[in-house]
Amino acid sequence: MILFSAKISGKHQEKLKQDYSNQHFLFSESGEMTKKYLAEAEVLVTYGSDVNVQVIQCAASLKWIMVLSAGVDELPVELIKEKEIIVTNARGIHKIQMAEYAISMLLQVYRQEKILMQNEKAHRWDKSVKVKEITGSTIVIAGTGAIGQEVARLAKAFQMKTIGVSRSGKNVAYFDENVTNDKLKHVLAEADFLVSVLPRTKETSGFFTDNHFNAMPNHGVFLNMGRGDAVSSEVILKAVQENEIAHAILDVTEQEPLPKDHPFWSEDNITITPHISGLSPDYVTRALEIFTKNLDQYITGTGDYTNKIDLSRGY
Repeated sequence: MILFSAKISGKHQEKLKQDYSNQHFLFSESGEMTKKYLAEAEVLVTYGSDVNVQVIQCAASLKWIMVLSAGVDELPVELIKEKEIIVTNARGIHKIQMAEYAISMLLQVYRQEKILMQNEKAHRWDKSVKVKEITGSTIVIAGTGAIGQEVARLAKAFQMKTIGVSRSGKNVAYFDENVTNDKLKHVLAEADFLVSVLPRTKETSGFFTDNHFNAMPNHGVFLNMGRGDAVSSEVILKAVQENEIAHAILDVTEQEPLPKDHPFWSEDNITITPHISGLSPDYVTRALEIFTKNLDQYITGTGDYTNKIDLSRGY
């Protein structure tokens, strides 16, 4: 049985049942998984946050978990490894919308959109607003997977120099230069923009420090749309308030939702968005395309799974 705790539309449900008429699908409309269904399920399709130790313990027949998102950091990894359950995710489906988000937000800062919108609301005609161009600047992207590569590809349309930072430092498409994580500080002196799309792992928690922001030009802009715990709130506040950087754009934060009394809200040079960079009307369609490719492999027992997770690394 294939159990969906992830809610999908009736249209998607019917297509799956039609395309795989010999498979037994169960779609949990409430998003809840009863012990009875878990005990029978061989495949679990989830967004990940509802999978805990109790779920895995109840799922006696479970062989494969498909996570319809990129993050798998909330899964009980050790127990899943012990039970030899395959885990795949939807890595890569976020690249279009998140790259668009990144470029749009960098433009927003350089074109002073906040001030322009405030002026519009106040019926103020003010041509003294100082705007800048992102064309020809340098962008450092921490995380050179599908999302990072797409950001770099779009950055090339603005003739940017692109520097990628990753664990391996291997050469990746659309990057002029690639360095390992420990060399990040060395490339920040030329970074007009620093963009983080890092996943949540043990290595990336607290990844960015005050030393990194000190190394950037004081006109630099930091954008985080990876994981909120890659940098502490205190470090970001200090960097902005002491003019180590000119602006921080945060789609993710250590605490979500961000409390109403959090000091980030009061900073003119911090832009907050509510973890929406990955949203798209085509999200589920793209995620299910990966799922069905893997379902074909699961049924036939041939080929390799797309986006199979190395549970020891967390991605």
